[in-house]
Amino acid sequence: MCGIFGAVGGPTLPAERLERVLGLLGHRGPDTSGIAAGDGFSFAHTRLRVIDLSAAAAQPMHGPDGSVLVFNGEIYNFQALHRELEARGHPFRSKSDTEVILAGYAAFGDGVVERLDGMFAFGLWDARRRRLLLARDRAGKKPLFYRFCAGPTPTLAFASEIKALLSAGAPFEVDPRGIVGLLAYGYAPPPGTLYRGIAQLPPAHQLTLELGAAQPAPAIRRYFHHRFGEGPRDDRPEPEILGELRGALEAAVARRMVADVPVGAFLSGGIDSTIVVGLMQRLSSHPVRTFSIGFAGDARYDETAFARLAARRFGTEHTEHIVTATDLDLIDRLVWLHDGPFGDSSAVPTYLVSGLAREHVTVALTGDGGDELFAGYLRLAAGAYTERIPRALRVGLGALGERLPSGLPERSLLARARRLLAAAALPLGDRIARWNSYFALSLDSVLRPELRAHAGPVLDYHRAMFPPDDPRAPLFALLAHNFDTYLPHDLLVKADRCSMGHGLELRSPLLDTALVALAARLPERLLVRGRTLKYALRRACADLLPPEIARRGKMGFGMPLATWFRGSLAEMVRTTLLDPGARLWDFVERAEVAARVCRHLAGSADESPQIWLLLTLERWLQAPGRLLEPCPGVR
Repeated sequence: MCGIFGAVGGPTLPAERLERVLGLLGHRGPDTSGIAAGDGFSFAHTRLRVIDLSAAAAQPMHGPDGSVLVFNGEIYNFQALHRELEARGHPFRSKSDTEVILAGYAAFGDGVVERLDGMFAFGLWDARRRRLLLARDRAGKKPLFYRFCAGPTPTLAFASEIKALLSAGAPFEVDPRGIVGLLAYGYAPPPGTLYRGIAQLPPAHQLTLELGAAQPAPAIRRYFHHRFGEGPRDDRPEPEILGELRGALEAAVARRMVADVPVGAFLSGGIDSTIVVGLMQRLSSHPVRTFSIGFAGDARYDETAFARLAARRFGTEHTEHIVTATDLDLIDRLVWLHDGPFGDSSAVPTYLVSGLAREHVTVALTGDGGDELFAGYLRLAAGAYTERIPRALRVGLGALGERLPSGLPERSLLARARRLLAAAALPLGDRIARWNSYFALSLDSVLRPELRAHAGPVLDYHRAMFPPDDPRAPLFALLAHNFDTYLPHDLLVKADRCSMGHGLELRSPLLDTALVALAARLPERLLVRGRTLKYALRRACADLLPPEIARRGKMGFGMPLATWFRGSLAEMVRTTLLDPGARLWDFVERAEVAARVCRHLAGSADESPQIWLLLTLERWLQAPGRLLEPCPGVR
């Protein structure tokens, strides 16, 4: 993994400014760094050495045709591409995947992006044509932000993290549309961000900028579409399909074990990570290093017993850490790493397990993507099932859900039933948005009046993904929506920022390109069967799953925030969110927030996800200048 920065157009940036940028991105690539600048471009790169540890693989990397590249990520088919390009006569100086991108551009132009199988974000400057190419991987594992300024001398700057763009001169201006998206779903819908004038390149997109054109402007194109439920139905016998799936899983894991540094794995004791670790151990000649996180004070959130069970089953070298309420003093560090507030509180255990792993390995494999590909979320199955119920009956179920008590423990069966039933009468798009939301259905009550005009477009972002004439079964529409929203803008953001905070590279075998294509073709009967979620994945890997893990329900990677916010952290919540001088009152209604906090502290409602989101928002607003300084505790 690496941190990248570049600026094209305008004068070359001074070396001291590029060094300041490198200082802010150093956690992403703690091994080496480099700068390249010339007529029309300024590039900077921090490197985490994983493939080809020699200086020949250093970046920025120059091609023989005058192109210059800064690249973040891993290309899993780089060896095959290397052989193909070498046969075409390209002389390689290194054994790195970085050079494969440069050689591929010389051979295929922009078409090289579609040939890359991996996780990546890169910027490539074609000096002869005065042309910039930016690209981001299909799932959105690696981030890429940019700022374009038109005018007599158009300029574009890009970076792995927004703080680098701020350090390079972008103004810190809050975008109210981003704040509304944050309050609704925990993130700003792309291509927007929380910062006015700074955009994110969406997953599976590439951007080109021709500085020699009459009126230069970024041209953005989507180069890949997933096809959940859109292709021909796979009617082969079940054993044949499951056999192909197992082979694809084994190949995906094998590709991600290629490294010139130690490789380990996160092990939660759930279905997905257990399968990944089981396959890793079968491919390894020595015990795999595995790492897990547990939680003190609430067994409903602690999976360490299952992780230990899997570790014993496969003979891994296992390490674990128990999270307590005191670990929430990481909020400022996580706000710095995320360049702002974020809704997913599981960033805390993700950051901690990443630090635990980095003490022993440089690369860790994860089970991310299993729920997204194989329908592992209850809300997906529930959304599909409720579409089969007549609307009149769904209205009745919705009324029943609203009458269930609201102060139930977050993970109790009744609390889950309340969430599912209360939205039953809504259209599918609104229903799934509510299940994924923080304040989505109460935006008008929580937003300041001047921000309410932005609520409609933000909510429409999700609704547009469920057109009324969609011919697919509802489950496939829900899988596609989840793959385009929650996965890249929540789960993968958290995984990238928290692992990079320790200079750890995470790899996700279950998001392998070939595996995604195979999963998208699976018939509905192999995704959800009766009450069994992820049926195909469970069946294809039944030999890897201990019975205790195979039959357990999904726990998720959450924390006992509800309990902590009413206990040892109650005073912190009061002093932060009931403070008359809080900065967040510029965006949200103080009375509404106070009412929610009081309901939570009294135990009459569980507002812990909303409280967490507001805490991170307030900490960001209190001291935006902290983003421009190195963060204590981040390597």
